[in-house]
Amino acid sequence: MNFHKKLMMLLLPAGLAAALPSCTSASADNSVDNSLAYCDRQIDRSIHNLTASGSTDYSMQPRNIAPGDTAWACRPACAEEWCSGFWPGILWYDYENTGRKDIAEQADRYTRSLKPIVEAPVFDHDLGFLIFCSYGNGYRLTHNPEYKEVILHAADSLATLFNPAVGTICSWPRNVEMLGGHNTIMDNMINLEMLFWAAKNGGNPYLYDIAVKHAETTMAHQFRPDYTSYHVAVYNPVNGDFIKGCTHQGNADDSMWARGQAWAIYGYTMVYRETKDPRFLDFAQKVTDVYLSRLPADRIPYWDFDVPQADPTPRDVSAACVVASALIELSSYVDEEKGAGYMAEAGKMLTSLKEDKYRSNGKNCSFLMHSTGHHPAGSEIDYSIIYADYYYIEALTRLKHMEKVEPKLVALSKNN
Repeated sequence: MNFHKKLMMLLLPAGLAAALPSCTSASADNSVDNSLAYCDRQIDRSIHNLTASGSTDYSMQPRNIAPGDTAWACRPACAEEWCSGFWPGILWYDYENTGRKDIAEQADRYTRSLKPIVEAPVFDHDLGFLIFCSYGNGYRLTHNPEYKEVILHAADSLATLFNPAVGTICSWPRNVEMLGGHNTIMDNMINLEMLFWAAKNGGNPYLYDIAVKHAETTMAHQFRPDYTSYHVAVYNPVNGDFIKGCTHQGNADDSMWARGQAWAIYGYTMVYRETKDPRFLDFAQKVTDVYLSRLPADRIPYWDFDVPQADPTPRDVSAACVVASALIELSSYVDEEKGAGYMAEAGKMLTSLKEDKYRSNGKNCSFLMHSTGHHPAGSEIDYSIIYADYYYIEALTRLKHMEKVEPKLVALSKNN
């Protein structure tokens, strides 16, 4: 069995699994295991704080930690709170890596608190983040049929936001008037994974077609000639004409918002995995290479690539975590030389994220500090944010799996 087939056998429906590259597979194992053990300790610290009152409200999900605070600020699990699926997903990854039954019980309870979101009318595109990070990882590890039914229901709900005239899912129905038309944000690429999965696991096969069409339309309109992305694309909802590309969370309409480009890298890598269409693999490399070419020396981006690229400009650790996880997967789809380069870049990112500059190391309950949520709105600037931790533990889990499949590829990275 060749490497690609072996790796595909380990692909996780709610995201792959991977961790930190190194000079040798043995030292890589130690590094990955140490990092995952650190995550497990921080999870215990979080659970201790979340249960300190003696009773746990599982409908309140961790969202962020402000600079100087030590415990998670929680928000209600609801459709309007797009981050509610990340904490259950983190717990599922920890259970996968530790086998701890107490963690699985916590993961199940936090996951089930999200079910009312699926039972309500669809709010926006974030159903994928909410349901696939939580129920998706839970089903992958437990095969609980109740979880599967929730995922299939969520996929059908998400599909109702697809406009065939445009060829994309409307990300924010509530903002159609404000933005001037049917709007699609780059973040939406991540939610396509749930549609692909549902189409292969008992859902409507048309969900696959929706996901592919969304990716094609986004590829055609939501990128500049240099392959940097617009955060938002706006279309005429009647005839599907592209109206404009603009930003909501970036510095300017024509700037490269770090996390937006990260969503593109992750999203098109995943779309290639699901379709095996070489167009998407080629495009994934193009959007990746422009991102990598503009990173600072430690490989952790400032929040936007077109603002001053020096401190005290805020960083966005969350973008680094998303890209590190994506690069580990992407490295397995390209030729050996380029794959080694992508693994080396992921290694540099994860090595930097081990440093005291970025790890909380007991300063608070999170894994990592220094993410930027919505800079133009002055929201979550220089915070610990739950989705940074999610993609960090996913990246570590992915590399741990990849070392079992192809240690030589992992060992091509020299960045421990």
